[in-house]
Amino acid sequence: MRSEAHARERAVGAALAALLLLLAFAAPGFFRAQNLRDLLLDNATVLIAAVGMTCVILARQIDISIGSQFAIAGVAAGTLYKLGLPMPAVVPIVLALGAAQGALNGALVAWGLPSIVVTLATMAALREGLRLFTQGEDVLGLAGGFQWLGLGQEAGRAVYAVGSDAEAARLLGVPARGVVFSVFVLLGVLTALAGTLAAVRFPQVQTAAGIGLELEVIAAVVVGGTAVSGGRGTLAGTLLGVALLGTIGPALTFLRVSAFWEEALQGAIILAAVASEGLRRAPAAPRVRRAVAS
Repeated sequence: MRSEAHARERAVGAALAALLLLLAFAAPGFFRAQNLRDLLLDNATVLIAAVGMTCVILARQIDISIGSQFAIAGVAAGTLYKLGLPMPAVVPIVLALGAAQGALNGALVAWGLPSIVVTLATMAALREGLRLFTQGEDVLGLAGGFQWLGLGQEAGRAVYAVGSDAEAARLLGVPARGVVFSVFVLLGVLTALAGTLAAVRFPQVQTAAGIGLELEVIAAVVVGGTAVSGGRGTLAGTLLGVALLGTIGPALTFLRVSAFWEEALQGAIILAAVASEGLRRAPAAPRVRRAVAS
């Protein structure tokens, strides 16, 4: 399992290296310090959320509500700051709010409800609640102090165990429901952190922030080699997935290729990743049948 995960990491790393090599020859301006800084900041929020999503998918779950959670975190941070709270006080409050949102999802899923149904419902409910709270208005006038931005080993093993086989993990003494609950709380906290870091880069917070974030994050996690069936994947692979998908758009701009190709290329990469996962799993069925027959 570990060698297969590393094989995906090597493949994604090779693709990223090839893209950077092409840019080095065809568009060396890509490597200007300002561009690399912008690229890092733009993808940092995706990476932070992707770390949490990796844990959720490893546990054989999914969370498509993180875009709404991301927007709520940014609006909460901006609103609290306008009320007079200093940023050192704002950040822990927003993280606690993220933990609460994750706990809601985690409790419902651990109770036995399908994660995709739960998070689809909370995605819509949280986004609509945010719209009602703000009346659709962005949080403005946040210049100054607001713009300050110029898992243990055993816990990790428990996540892998639950994702591979929740019942077997339970029989081995792993609290499967507790693990599922915990990964959703972790994702909620990290999404809140990502939303806060994105918000403090600008003098206003958009209530529509985070739309489509769930697709970016899930795509990066899957491209990085985390199996949607759970139990297999690494954070290093997720980092490479974020780096590859996040580099494509700016690279096309510097290569003077139409931006319309960005989504097509990203889609092709995601499709290749999913297809390779299917091919990897396909030979397992005949082996299982032969083992049962013998």
